Amino acid sequence: MQRIEGVSKLVGRERYVDDLDLGEHLWGATVRSPVPRGRVTDLRFSAEVDWSEFTIVVHTDVPGDNTVFLLEADQPVLVAEEIRHIHEPIVLLAHPSRDAVRRAAKQVDVGVDPADPYFDFRAAPTAGQLQRGDDNVLKRLEINKGDVGAALAAAAHVVEGVYETGAQEHVYLETQGMVAWVEDGVVCIKGSMQCPYYVAKAAERALGLDREHLRVMHAPTGGGFGGKEEFPSIIAIHTALLAMKSGQTVKMIYERTEDMAATTKRHPSRVRHRTGLDGDGCLLAQDIEVILDGGAYQTLSPVVLSRAIIHAAGPYTCDNVRIVGKAMLTNSVPYGAFRGFGAPQSQFANERHMDVVAGRLSLDPVEFRRRNLIKDGDCTATGQVIDDGTDRVGVMELALARADYFDRRAEHRNFNAQHAYLRRGLGLATFFHGAGFTGAGEVHLASRVMVAGLPDGRVEVLTSSTEMGQGSRTVLTQIAAQRLGYAPVDIVIVDPDTHRVPDSGPTVASRTSMVVGRILDDACAALRQRLGDAELRGDALRAAIAAWHRENPGGRLSAEASYRPPPGVQWDEENYRGEAYGAFAWAAYVAEVEVDLRTYTVRCIGFRAVQEIGRVLNETLARGQIQGGVVQGIGWALLEECMLHEGAMVNNQLTNYVIPTSADVPPIDVIFLENPYEEGALGAKGIGELPLDGPAPALANAVADALGVEPNVIPMTPERMMDLIEGTATHD
Repeated sequence: MQRIEGVSKLVGRERYVDDLDLGEHLWGATVRSPVPRGRVTDLRFSAEVDWSEFTIVVHTDVPGDNTVFLLEADQPVLVAEEIRHIHEPIVLLAHPSRDAVRRAAKQVDVGVDPADPYFDFRAAPTAGQLQRGDDNVLKRLEINKGDVGAALAAAAHVVEGVYETGAQEHVYLETQGMVAWVEDGVVCIKGSMQCPYYVAKAAERALGLDREHLRVMHAPTGGGFGGKEEFPSIIAIHTALLAMKSGQTVKMIYERTEDMAATTKRHPSRVRHRTGLDGDGCLLAQDIEVILDGGAYQTLSPVVLSRAIIHAAGPYTCDNVRIVGKAMLTNSVPYGAFRGFGAPQSQFANERHMDVVAGRLSLDPVEFRRRNLIKDGDCTATGQVIDDGTDRVGVMELALARADYFDRRAEHRNFNAQHAYLRRGLGLATFFHGAGFTGAGEVHLASRVMVAGLPDGRVEVLTSSTEMGQGSRTVLTQIAAQRLGYAPVDIVIVDPDTHRVPDSGPTVASRTSMVVGRILDDACAALRQRLGDAELRGDALRAAIAAWHRENPGGRLSAEASYRPPPGVQWDEENYRGEAYGAFAWAAYVAEVEVDLRTYTVRCIGFRAVQEIGRVLNETLARGQIQGGVVQGIGWALLEECMLHEGAMVNNQLTNYVIPTSADVPPIDVIFLENPYEEGALGAKGIGELPLDGPAPALANAVADALGVEPNVIPMTPERMMDLIEGTATHD
């Protein structure tokens, strides 16, 4: 099946927020904090500007609760007094001229009484840096299984390691943008977002409105990767405030430099491992500490931390596991959702550590994994018994075979011995990713999907799942068409609009195809049942729908379904025990690198990606998800370094924040293994986040293979590689 919106994007017909023809409207801009921590003392508006031409909004203009509510009401819509990070929004401006409003924003001087900021999440804050409790911890979580202390004491070998990952910028093609207006007493918001109901819930609270007087509509969205999960609530509320005060339509579009400086990033991390093994190299104990930099406000840090610790022990059998996780409040710009959601950080550390452990025990990394990978009947760190029938060793063996791993490694040994300055190596990573929300998260969401039969016999699909380049419209069309016996052209996907579609949950966590698609499947069945025949399909169904409308002119023929949890899934949120996810996807990646000892650059010259993701619904889209995720992972591992000053990104231009181009990426060999998951739509598991977990550790392990060093910090930039090769690297 071809992509539904592919042609409109290809030929430039797609209309993103900044393309919308709004007629006369105002442009919005934000005045931001000049310091990372302190208190606002005064606001000074330059006499050189005629401020009567501008709409001006400050915190006292917020009609509801001055918070951007998500998990906790800690982040203000606009600063009232306390500043927690540089670039924090303080004043909003609107004007008919885009250039004039941007110039004016620079003419507002924010007076500040500065305070001592806290930036290094790895070090304990001083007394003057405390801003939350007595330790600045935003969230603390722990997993315990067995007796780690006793197992470590009895172990034949104990291996320790420390691993660090940096922040990462989303670099979605389209920057953050929103439009707002008031129509017949209803505040309307339309923009680039992943989660319309997240925006609606936050805006209702801040704007003091009920659901009937607030409408949130999704516009075509040019990429998200998690960056348009929670942050759009902020810009949406800001745009709406300006529209409500001015009485006019207002558009806010961030320039790329503002977007990169002021929005969320991937959480930086430090992970410590202490691992006990028996004389045969089998895991006895894993003692792990995961620390994340959460930034100035909580955002989604507790959820990111949750997924990080659940995945921290990797896809291995170990009877004794202790994982302690902390997300720290710092005075950095808040960190938030990013593809993989904490699992890439913790699995980078684990997979890098598994190679370190194998080396200390003089075991081949492949053989070490053969001995320790989870088999059916074994359980994860949370006690979840794995019995899905996937051969995890087989997944690894296929990746090794596709990479011609052992022969290529021998060739590299010969090459390295003969070449003056180039070194080549191969690295392996085996990993997993839980699909959908953790534990009882899907139950709490209570997601719903509706379908409706139209008078001409076609069927509408109504969900709040958004299209942001990943192909959700195509896959949902495909699921409905297959279940109803329709041609894809006869399925109509309704644009997400909180006044039209039910809340299907956010478009995150690799849940759209697997979870929302399954609910859509149930809704299609409910539509047939409403017509009195559960077997209706194709032309017979179309005829029955048309007949219903002839008999009920002006009526609405619709059916709805809600999320049904898989049988046997029980999660203890308090003790972090039980079935964390309905299903895991499994993968093994092999990366091949070449290191130039003259320039200290690392180049990826080959990549093999094998994954078991249930049933592949649309191979073209699935392959694109894997290839795109791998490229993003290559960037995070080798190139993308967020240079921070006073807690904010200072290389916030695409001229000096380096992302992979086609010249930096080899052909990516993608192989799918299918083991249908009964509770997923047509047998599918989640796919979108999985490919971010494997590239970084595979690349780091390949560098270690090439050079005999331990690259335990990413990104592996030339500067960091020079320190590592020359023996001057430190955890700084």
